[in-house]
Amino acid sequence: MSAATPTKARKKTPMSAEHKAALAKGREEGRIVRQYLEALESTKPRRGRKRTPDSIRKRLATIEAALPESDPLNRLHLVEEKQRLEAELAHSGDVVDLAALEKSFIKVARQYGERKGISYSAWRTVGVSASVLQQAKIPRTRG
Repeated sequence: MSAATPTKARKKTPMSAEHKAALAKGREEGRIVRQYLEALESTKPRRGRKRTPDSIRKRLATIEAALPESDPLNRLHLVEEKQRLEAELAHSGDVVDLAALEKSFIKVARQYGERKGISYSAWRTVGVSASVLQQAKIPRTRG
């Protein structure tokens, strides 16, 4: 058997300005789509009573009182709940400008969806409204 022939190192050619611009455009479109979908997810109505900052603070006080006399396993669960509630309380004042995100999404959604092969029904399944898709000129066709 003969020894494997060594492969030549391929010379790297620099990217063209057009290629760099296309990559940057793709990253920007992806960022816009991600931000819009995350905003939809965070503003989606949840089941049950809505938590207020006051109700979160009351639950945190209850947890603090229960921690010293809890068994180790229960303490673990209480500490985890406390951390989640503190994070929720920290983000409770955050305001999402859904209208601005939607406007940006409408500008890029069609190109992004065509490039990535995303169907109308996939957009609808993740919560994008039919009116937004219509404004973005995303057709209802089945691919």
